[in-house]
Amino acid sequence: MPDVAEPGAPASDAPATQLITDQLIAAEKQQREQRSNQALDHLVVADPPPYKIGPGDILSIVVWDHPELAGHGLVASSSSAEAGTTSTPPQGFVVDYEGKVQFPFAGALKLAGLTEEQARNLLSSRLARYIAQPNVTLRVQSYRSKRIYMDGEVRLPGLQAINDIPMTLLEALNRAGGLQPTADQSRIVLEREKKRYNLDLRELVQKGVNPGNILLLSGDVVRVHSRDESKVFVSGEVVTPKALTMHNGRLSLNEALGESGGISPMTGDARQVFVVRKAPDGTRIFQLDARQKGALAMAEAFELHPKDLVYVAASPLANWHRGLSLLFPGALSQAVGVTRP
Repeated sequence: MPDVAEPGAPASDAPATQLITDQLIAAEKQQREQRSNQALDHLVVADPPPYKIGPGDILSIVVWDHPELAGHGLVASSSSAEAGTTSTPPQGFVVDYEGKVQFPFAGALKLAGLTEEQARNLLSSRLARYIAQPNVTLRVQSYRSKRIYMDGEVRLPGLQAINDIPMTLLEALNRAGGLQPTADQSRIVLEREKKRYNLDLRELVQKGVNPGNILLLSGDVVRVHSRDESKVFVSGEVVTPKALTMHNGRLSLNEALGESGGISPMTGDARQVFVVRKAPDGTRIFQLDARQKGALAMAEAFELHPKDLVYVAASPLANWHRGLSLLFPGALSQAVGVTRP
């Protein structure tokens, strides 16, 4: 990208200034698409697998026509019962920390990692040594082994247990009561182990990706950011310097200047419109010459990031006026008053 050398630059290690051109805008767009596509490759699951039993789950096991095998389950302690329940703890067969269940005649069965159907077939094969053609019903009575955590701008933040219904992103948001009016749909962060994925609901829909196919795993943390955290700051020679809230993660340079009243016609230098951005690899500075042909279209296509600073420099005449005012306070205003009829 072409660099702009400012006269009298104080330090050689200052970040280079990149001109905002059509090539730069295309490169920025391509980088955003690559980042979003990489995240989707790891998260989208078209056909979610069935629920697998884990340690802590409580199973309901019934062997038909054999009531002597009923009622041998353990009662879960109130401290280990599901959070938020006030009723009597459920009675059933608790999967221990090793993933095993003790059942009459069958002994210790390793059921962790198996689906309900696989666990039922395993138990039936064990009981078949003592019971002719056992008819077994096995299901998960209480789901306690797998959970996710919802945080941020949702109505009901907190833990959510994963059950036989696949825990997708939409399912988790619905269980949390939906998004708050202040939620930023473009900044939903999924933390999985040591990785972080930034999800944009509107962008997913535009790409034809169903958010209901983003499968969450046990231990995931989903945080919905507030729109107040996605602000852009406009300062310098504009009519109304202010902090602007992004519209669901979208705000162009042209919109930021327009919502601030535009470049000041008296003191602003349209050739020096800067965007200062804090990037992982250091500070980046972009410059737009608003007087050149096609500058308005480029400003509309240049998308800002949260925490960007848009700065409009003062014109040489405005700088001269201010410098002179510091040297001779009130001199210019007195001179103007004398020349008035």
